[in-house]
Amino acid sequence: MTYSEITSKDLDFFQQILTPNRVLTDEENLLRCASDKTEDLVFKPQVVLQPVSSKEVSTVLKYCNQHQIPVVPRGSGTGLSGGALPIYGGVILDMQKMNKILNIDVENFQVTAEPGIITQELMDAVKEKGLFYPVDPASKGSCFIGGNIAENSGGARAVKYGVVKDQVLNLEIVLPNGEIMWTGANTLKNATGYNLTQLMIGSEGTLAVVTKIVLKLLKTPTEDLLVFVPFLSAEEACQAVHKIFMAGYTPSALEFMEREAIDIAQQFIGKNFLKLQDNIKAGLLIEVDGTDKNILMQEMEGIFEVVDKFETGEILFADTAAHKETLWKIRRVMGEAAKSSSIYKEEDTVVPRAKLPLLIKKVKELGVEYGFDSIIYGHAGDGNLHINILKNQMPDERWKNVLPIAIRELFVYTHSLGGTISGEHGIGFVQKEYMNTVFSNTGIELQKQIKKIFDPNQILNPGKIF
Repeated sequence: MTYSEITSKDLDFFQQILTPNRVLTDEENLLRCASDKTEDLVFKPQVVLQPVSSKEVSTVLKYCNQHQIPVVPRGSGTGLSGGALPIYGGVILDMQKMNKILNIDVENFQVTAEPGIITQELMDAVKEKGLFYPVDPASKGSCFIGGNIAENSGGARAVKYGVVKDQVLNLEIVLPNGEIMWTGANTLKNATGYNLTQLMIGSEGTLAVVTKIVLKLLKTPTEDLLVFVPFLSAEEACQAVHKIFMAGYTPSALEFMEREAIDIAQQFIGKNFLKLQDNIKAGLLIEVDGTDKNILMQEMEGIFEVVDKFETGEILFADTAAHKETLWKIRRVMGEAAKSSSIYKEEDTVVPRAKLPLLIKKVKELGVEYGFDSIIYGHAGDGNLHINILKNQMPDERWKNVLPIAIRELFVYTHSLGGTISGEHGIGFVQKEYMNTVFSNTGIELQKQIKKIFDPNQILNPGKIF
């Protein structure tokens, strides 16, 4: 695909419709939008545009579509698959100024927001009304709701409450030709034609630009209990996960943390809160929530009975808000801590819960065979593990040419377990070569045809997914 370079005439047009202060060509902003949290990849755009309305988005897309200029929508840049990288240059559509909550409908348990609002800010705003938005990715303090839509984000509490796709009722989108439309209805049920709303979620900004979002809400849980359970074996920790569910319990969070992940996270934050004995190899962070503390205590006691059948260390009960916050901080910084220690690649594999021990075992076997180190943590309650592959002392040639063979072998094995290669980080730029490990040629071609219908000129976030 051949794209047009942006000219001074194009910049003049953008300045007329957006005002000059929202048409950015300075080096600082170009570099800011040249990368995200994906490895060390850098692709500079030619211009950064900051719209404040659906109409402005529409005008930009219509113009770029007519002039064959690539456009990449961008949230806060916390993505981990290169989904917001402008690999063909062109326009970055920076959504940070479309950051309003438009309506909190308390009677119908809904919120309507623009895509540039920070996830935590939306959570806090609805909480003031006694309502609860449950999707809490690790980057919730900085990521945008629009980016969450693009990647179908999850987080720790997805095990009980679901991921983004389970919360979205309706979307206003702008098509590449500039047309503005709603994808569905603000209703809990909708069996009217194809589900265009769900098609948008997880499409990584390749089909349309989301400009308004209607989310469903819940009543805020008033009570929660949190414990850390150390295990003498990582595989036993994973075995305990599905045993907890088999016993009839559904925690609001159930996180797996390998010993190395715990150690590196505590070093990163400068706190040795979890003083683990040398024989501890992994841990589970388990939370239950609700409105009746007595019922939650009964649930936690039942979970203790399950994990007591495994070899564990001393269970830590977080009995204060400060202790809970510290435990969650250790878990949430693991990705950042791992990345600060080495050049890395992060894989986002998902398998049925009962297959988690097999997945852990395979990762470690591949590490021995191909010579890489790994740190593993993630949302074990969903069967979703984040596998951080660290370069450390691996020679450059092997990192570049041999490691992709190991990753492909891991993905083929993951698929053989009934799993898939991304649970919440998306495919984006860095994983697209592995799509054929989980999809047939027909499956990939069908998706390409969907892209072509929405975006026949291939101007919207090109070079992603396929």
